[in-house]
Order: sequence, then structure tokens, then C-alpha cells
Amino acid sequence: MDNAEGNASRAAAGGEVWERLAPGVARRRLPFLDVTIGVVVGTDDVLVIDTGSTVRTGAQLNQQLRELTGRPVGHVALTHGHFDHVFGTAAFPGAQVYGDMALDGYLEREREALRADAVRHGTDPREAAEASAALVRPGHLVDNWYEIDLGDREVLLVHPGRGHTDHDLAVVVPGTPSVVFCGDLVEESGEPQAGPDAVPGEWPRTLDRLLEVGGETALYVPGHGATVDARFVRRQRDALARRFEGA
Repeated sequence: MDNAEGNASRAAAGGEVWERLAPGVARRRLPFLDVTIGVVVGTDDVLVIDTGSTVRTGAQLNQQLRELTGRPVGHVALTHGHFDHVFGTAAFPGAQVYGDMALDGYLEREREALRADAVRHGTDPREAAEASAALVRPGHLVDNWYEIDLGDREVLLVHPGRGHTDHDLAVVVPGTPSVVFCGDLVEESGEPQAGPDAVPGEWPRTLDRLLEVGGETALYVPGHGATVDARFVRRQRDALARRFEGA
């Protein structure tokens, strides 16, 4: 393809699967658990945000993005370590994988628990076992923030603080509008989930930091659900503060 970014943007705008958010920036809501996958296309490289819940799903995403952009995915950013966001990473061989500093240890410790959680949520046991065995740990650990140059654009990886997990990572794509992939720090299709690895007492402050980084006019992309604005994030921040008061 002569213009990979343009082709990806047109496909995202006109297709039934990918939703165009900004030039060269799109996302897909997967049917299983309504998980969001993001993509940012530059003139030199392609970044994927999260990889789905099985190696098969990751392979489907990889093939589709190669067809849309005309090049392999060079970078993968993982917003956190839950199975529905990381189990497809093995399907992106050769990509540089990024995560928060605490993600690597989490994946090492929780491999079996992630497999069991995947099965509990309805993943085929064989696919869950395959993904667990092939689990890819990040080769690039982000300490606070890191910039990735995709050619004509830079993407910022930010650890805004702890909340949904102790290793949440947001992906900020500057532009008009700017786009912020929030992972599960923000959820639109249901109440934010706070499992045993959540840090509820810090979650509201982390969303304050996320709003500072993204700004008032950004599009905020939850880990599950429809794209929202800063007002939605602020309302969710206030609801979390009430929900976890004293935590």
C-alpha cells in the first residue's frame, strides 16, 4: 500500500469492525468481554494496544492489521496484565512489547491464575492453556513514562498511578483530537472492576493524573465500552472516590 496510514484510517472509518478515532488511530471492540484493542499507525511503524484473550484472537488481529497497514506490527503496549488484555501477545512475533515496571513480575507470578481466570470467564480451556504457556512478558518496562516514535508521530506511554491494578499503563496519542487509551482504569460498559489486585484507595488520584495528561478535549478509550470524554472520566473518578472512601 502506498499510504498505510490513510488506508488504515479509511478501513477503520468504513468497516464494521474498526472505529476510527483520529487520523491513523482506531480501535476495535472484541465480542468476548467487550475488550478494546487499539492501533496507532505512523509512517514508519504500527503500535497495537492490548492483544485479546487468546493466541487465536491475537493472530486474527495481527493478520487484519497487516492487511490494513501493509506492514507488520512493530510495537505492542499492554495496559495491564489481565488475561483478556495480554493472552494474544504471542501472535505478534518480533514486536517490541511494553508494560509498566510492575507488569513483568505480575505475569511471572500469576501465569496459572490468569489461565484459571480465563477459563472461569468462558475461554476454551485448551486455548487458555496455550496462551498461558506462550505468555509474553514485556521486554521494555516503563518507569513513569516513555515515548515511542512511529515515524511522523510520537506516542506516550504513561503510568498515571495505581488503581485497577498496581501496574496500569495508559497510551496517549497527541493530535486533534488527542486520544487516550485508558485500559481498565476507565470502563463504560459496566462499573469499574476492582479485583484482589486493585489499589482502590489510589484509583481516584490516578484518574486525576490521567485527566491532567489527556486534557479536557481528548477522547478517552476505556478498556471495555464506548469512547468517552473528560466529563465521563471525572464522574467515574467521583463515583470511585465515594465507593472506596476510607480504603
